[in-house]
Parts: sequence; C-alpha cells; structure tokens
Amino acid sequence: MPRKAAPKKAAERHGQARNKKQTLPEIPDKLYYRIGEVARLCAVETYVLRFWETEFPQLKPNKSGAGQRLYRRREVDLARRIRHLLYEEGYTIPGARQHFQAEARKPAESGQLRLAETGGKSTAKLGKLRTELKEILGMLSTAPGANKMGTKRAQPTTAATRREPKGSRGPALFD
Repeated sequence: MPRKAAPKKAAERHGQARNKKQTLPEIPDKLYYRIGEVARLCAVETYVLRFWETEFPQLKPNKSGAGQRLYRRREVDLARRIRHLLYEEGYTIPGARQHFQAEARKPAESGQLRLAETGGKSTAKLGKLRTELKEILGMLSTAPGANKMGTKRAQPTTAATRREPKGSRGPALFD
C-alpha cells in the first residue's frame, strides 16, 4: 500500500496536480538567489526554471564566475508570475508569453489615472512644483558667482555677443 502514495507525491511535485492552489513560501530579503532557492520558492524543479529561461526572454538571471545562475528579486517575482499563469490560470507557454508581451505594450497609465482622479488638489500641487522647478532651472542656468554679494554681471545685449548657444538653457519643459 505505500506504493500508491509515492506516485501521488511525484505528481504533485511535478505540477500535475494543478487543481489545488498551493501557497508559496515568502521570498526572503536577499540580493541574489540560487536556482535551488528559486525552485523552492516557486514550488517547481530546477529544470523547469531552466526551461522557462529559454521560453521567456524576460527571465534572464545573471551567472556567477562558476556558471551558477544568480536570480535577483525581480526574476524570482517573474518566475512566480509565470508559475501562476501556467499552473493556476491554465495558460499555455505561448499564451503566457503573449500575456507578458501585451503587458509590456500597455502604456504606463496607472500613474496618470491616479493623478487625474485626485482632481483639484493635485493641480495646485503641480503648479507649486512647476514654480519651484522653474526657480531651480533659473539657479542652474546662471553663471557661478553672478550674484555674489549683490553685484550683478552685465548681460549681453545682442545675440552676436552672447557666449552661450541659444538652446543651452535647458528644455522648455515648464513654459
């Protein structure tokens, strides 16, 4: 009778028991993760991660001098998202790849939407921020020592005598 339990365990280990949602362990706060750690955090085997690297161009871990794969937090999160799409959402690999490509093509609207929803409060803050940025741009575009101890440097009167090119003050982003 113990033989029946072993195939079930192997099926769960290889992700064939997909109807159960598996809670994944929390990702520890580290700079790099080795492939074995990432496999444990994603509840997949290491060969699955290596296969995903060939199928998803976004999943590119660094390699150490000894050739070991070193995943960053971003790659661990991506591997977990791939696992979620494949094992829990039922996507195929090409479907998951398309999902990520469509996600990358979306414009970054989230910040703009939140700004538009706040209404008048943000408009006043933006006006104040614009004024402060113009002041900083003015400070940065003046020559050093121009306003030391109340003395002003004479400004050139014609474009021919001006030393700095016309567009060197910076972009006109705030006008």
